[in-house]
Amino acid sequence: MPELPEVETCRRALAPRLAGRTLTDAVTPWPRAAATPLVVTGRCIVRLDRRGKFLLLRLDRGWLVIHLRMTGRLVVVRELPPRTTAAFQLDGDEWFCLVDVRKFGRAWQVARASEVVGHLGPEPLSRHFTAARFSAMLAPRRARLKPLLLNQRFLAGLGNIYVDESLHAARIHPLRTANTLSTGEVRRLHRYIRTILRAAITEGGTTIQNFAGPDGKPGRFRSRLRVFRRSGEACGGCGTIIERSVVAQRGTHFCPHCQRL
Repeated sequence: MPELPEVETCRRALAPRLAGRTLTDAVTPWPRAAATPLVVTGRCIVRLDRRGKFLLLRLDRGWLVIHLRMTGRLVVVRELPPRTTAAFQLDGDEWFCLVDVRKFGRAWQVARASEVVGHLGPEPLSRHFTAARFSAMLAPRRARLKPLLLNQRFLAGLGNIYVDESLHAARIHPLRTANTLSTGEVRRLHRYIRTILRAAITEGGTTIQNFAGPDGKPGRFRSRLRVFRRSGEACGGCGTIIERSVVAQRGTHFCPHCQRL
């Protein structure tokens, strides 16, 4: 599933192509892709934002919100590509399309973006997400770290890839209980979450199977992954073999030496 860096990559690539354009029609070859009726004719796209894993298009009246789910891609093209599930016609005879092999991606048209994303936790790259705030968030929690960091109501935008990478960089086991982290561990995890997300954005995200940016290029951060999908390989830090386990029904990759429980 595309995570924060992949959606931010899409936002940055699409913003110069969509901002200021007028929507002239909407079609849904896969009707379930429309989570609400899409009545966009005559609406102007003011700007593109992101909240967690959601792409937000601010219209002159209301919002268009898109979630890529597992295999969704966003493109601007002259003709609808195969496997388009929802498409928005633009002035100038182009289409802004959600192309989705598995058809889980969704689009909402709402008066307020909070109707869709209001439940999300803090943005990890926001200046308001400080180490002190992160510590206060973790302190009352008795949950294991891996599922807690995947919980979008707790912290927005992180998924399996970047949780595994951040915990490894911070040398913290994914099964640690949140309220057992020391002040130093919290600061270290906070720093690496932000550092890794920024680095992944710079590299255009991570492509494991399906993700590609609007220009069709895969994300380059895969070559910098230290543990994710590297079970059986040597840890770059200590040489111990990276292990894989299942935590909260998610494949979880870690170094048993660097990340001792």
